Amino acid sequence: MTYDKTVDYLFNCAPPFQQVGGAAYKEGLANSIALDNHLGNPHSRYRTIHVAGTNGKGSTSHTLAAILQAAGYKVGLYTSPHLIDFRERIRVNGKPVDKQFVVDFVEHERDFFEPLEPSFFELTTAMAFSYFAQEEVDIAVIEVGLGGRLDCTNIITPELCIITNISPDHTQFLGNTIGEIAAEKAGIIKKDIPVIIGEATEETRKVFTQKAQQEGAPITFAEENSHILQATHSSRGIEYTTRYHERITGELRGDYQVKNANTILAAVHALLKKDYKITVDNIRTGFANVCSLTGFMGRWQTISNAPRTICDAGHNVGGIKHVTGQLAHEQYTTLRIVFGMVGDKDINSVLAMMPRNAIYYFTQASIKRALPADKLREMAKEHGLLGSIHPDVASALAAATNDSAAGDLIFVGGSCFVVADLLASINRQSDL
Repeated sequence: MTYDKTVDYLFNCAPPFQQVGGAAYKEGLANSIALDNHLGNPHSRYRTIHVAGTNGKGSTSHTLAAILQAAGYKVGLYTSPHLIDFRERIRVNGKPVDKQFVVDFVEHERDFFEPLEPSFFELTTAMAFSYFAQEEVDIAVIEVGLGGRLDCTNIITPELCIITNISPDHTQFLGNTIGEIAAEKAGIIKKDIPVIIGEATEETRKVFTQKAQQEGAPITFAEENSHILQATHSSRGIEYTTRYHERITGELRGDYQVKNANTILAAVHALLKKDYKITVDNIRTGFANVCSLTGFMGRWQTISNAPRTICDAGHNVGGIKHVTGQLAHEQYTTLRIVFGMVGDKDINSVLAMMPRNAIYYFTQASIKRALPADKLREMAKEHGLLGSIHPDVASALAAATNDSAAGDLIFVGGSCFVVADLLASINRQSDL
């Protein structure tokens, strides 16, 4: 098969969660263990860092990978979902997995995995672990897909665990309370393995502390001894004054990155205790060049300056809270929002947070889970949000752009799949 046909096969034989939602979810680690044993336990051939949490996993994972790359390590990076190309999920030193490896993996292993009927994520996780072993990485940063305890990445024994934060998301699988969700995320905490908690509430702190004590895992709450003393926005990004690493410029923008940066620096501090060779210059290089070093996209990303157009992949209550907070600090004449969501999120809670002083361009991403734009507009009306309907993200953005005058701001978001469609359309236009 060609690469394109192989990816089509993966999407059709094991549809990803991003396409079909809950139907793609398989609870338990049996398939992951079976695949891992069949492949010779590839994850045991390199060190790993495990990153869980509701929001901030992507920024944390990519920035840590960038810092480790700058320090001279050969770094695997496994994240999800992808925005444009499947290969974004599996990277080594920022370079996406080789197309031929994807083809060969499926052709060589399908006789084994087809009878298992693995989920898309189970299969791609096994592929990632095998690729990292083949490439002989020094360390791999592994982002949890969903939850933690029963996530198929949870077969690894990492050097360090990180849980960024907890907010309501995927409640149909992880529980209806913050405590229940925290317990699922805490499932990545392993015996004697240090764990960094980025943000905690009184409720989640109890859950994490109890689990860490059960496992004898040293636990650090990053907020208790903040590594960030001051953060100011500049034309280059966010300028951080830090407690231990002097001044650092963060390429990733958005106020929410300040908390991510504090979590990342706490993680670096833990790695230094494990004798990782990471200098202040390595940290600065990683923070300042995370996008070019790792291929990161879609986090408060400026895609145009005429009119100024920003996208962000925040898609749940916690993520949208950060987005709306950032929008409140922006200056503009008119705020125009290209907006779409998937149907299995807490839509009304998100809509209640969105700014009412904006003109909306309601749309839908090109996935089955997308909430139809007309239904989204009707729900939005109940929250005082008004605007027009557009059949796809590209046409919604075109309408917003045509309506814009000097000083207007266009924001594109509501779903990582809306951002994916946006970036894919820009990518197609650049290829013309």
